[in-house]
Amino acid sequence: MTPARLFLVSVAVLLLLSTPDSARPAEDGAGWIRDYRPIANRLIADATGDAFAWKRLAALTDVAAHRLSGSPELERAIAWTVAEMKRDGLENVHTEKVRVPKWIRGHESAEVVAPARHVIAMLGLGGSEATPREGIVADALVVRSFEELDRRATEARGRIVVLNAPFTHYAESVRYRSDGPSRAARHGAVGVLVRSIGPDGLRLPHTGSVQYDGGVRVPAAAIASEDADRLQRLADRGERIVVRLQMESHFDGEAESANVVGELRGRERPEEIVVVSGHLDSWDVGSGASDDGGGCIVTWEALRIMKKLNLRPRRTVRVVLFTNEENGGRGGAAYRDRHRDELSRHVAMLESDNGVFRPLGFGVSGSAAVRQTVAAIATLLDRIAATEVGPGGEGGDIAPSVAFARIPALSLEVDSSRFFVIHHTAADTVDKIDPAEMARCAAAVTVMAYVLADMPERLGE
Repeated sequence: MTPARLFLVSVAVLLLLSTPDSARPAEDGAGWIRDYRPIANRLIADATGDAFAWKRLAALTDVAAHRLSGSPELERAIAWTVAEMKRDGLENVHTEKVRVPKWIRGHESAEVVAPARHVIAMLGLGGSEATPREGIVADALVVRSFEELDRRATEARGRIVVLNAPFTHYAESVRYRSDGPSRAARHGAVGVLVRSIGPDGLRLPHTGSVQYDGGVRVPAAAIASEDADRLQRLADRGERIVVRLQMESHFDGEAESANVVGELRGRERPEEIVVVSGHLDSWDVGSGASDDGGGCIVTWEALRIMKKLNLRPRRTVRVVLFTNEENGGRGGAAYRDRHRDELSRHVAMLESDNGVFRPLGFGVSGSAAVRQTVAAIATLLDRIAATEVGPGGEGGDIAPSVAFARIPALSLEVDSSRFFVIHHTAADTVDKIDPAEMARCAAAVTVMAYVLADMPERLGE
């Protein structure tokens, strides 16, 4: 090592040692990120200094409760959100109209008629067909997998098929809910009961959308895991199981809804945009607190906190609260179509739709340079232990725009172990959410959004 080189290394070591731990990034691969440490600390301190985010989520869910597309409750939530954004001082607050399907659940029930009467905890799947007015009474065929269903296809005709596939993880198990009814119908089933797509516990049925494939459409409902297991035990003992299913679910045309948009305009490059987002609609049970009221609030918080602290980044930060994520995805498609001409100027799109439990970091899709930059920014979140950066970046609402314009995408990643316990159930209420964990989610999104919008170079360049 030359004397000059030794001198430079010595100076660097002295500078590093003189930097307080609280101001030192967890990783030192990107020295430029140090300049953002003081601002990041301010943003984190403000986000975690009180329970503002949780209280706002409580207000939203108390005002509007569940918010199914096309419902008066969703429209009430949209109006409330616009008023609150304006109260926060956000800029360009407005709604963007979207036509959405209007599905109505109506009265529904399921019960075992024989060998002994037993009421089944159930929720009709979103988009399901109705039964005849008098309901359907039929023998049940209980199977553990699609493969077993196919092997026993001749037994399915005229029966109510019970798909009792144990939950593994959402991405794998959800196919039983979305595709199972059509698969069973092709074998002649007259109805389908799907073991809920979620962990066992508390006899909670989990709703969600069914995707008919264009063939015969049969009534379909989710049932609690405890009920699915009871039916399995009866079947394993060779009992004849008779089930009555009654559902009034139906579509009532379309309704007008809207995405909600607010901005904090950039001080130097306002035409370049960082989007943070969640979806305002929910299923019609519970109050949609974790799916996805919390995601809406913590992304909205990014703009409110920047505004409060008088921190205006170089680029525009835009919050978009989408409509119709749960049963149609029309809000995301409408945003892509309405903003098609400016999508090339979108620097990044971030979605929070995994709940607002303990934040871990971010999923990212994009180039190696994008992932490296996001990882550097995440080092600013060491105070709240949200520094993990991995693959992902998925989001149902941002996906249409991301795919169209190849925009770098991020997703807030959290400890989702509790999320799927209450996901799409009547138990998705604000009391299940820890205010401190939610505040840390808001802090993580705020820091990430601010730096992405403020750093000198555009993300990925």
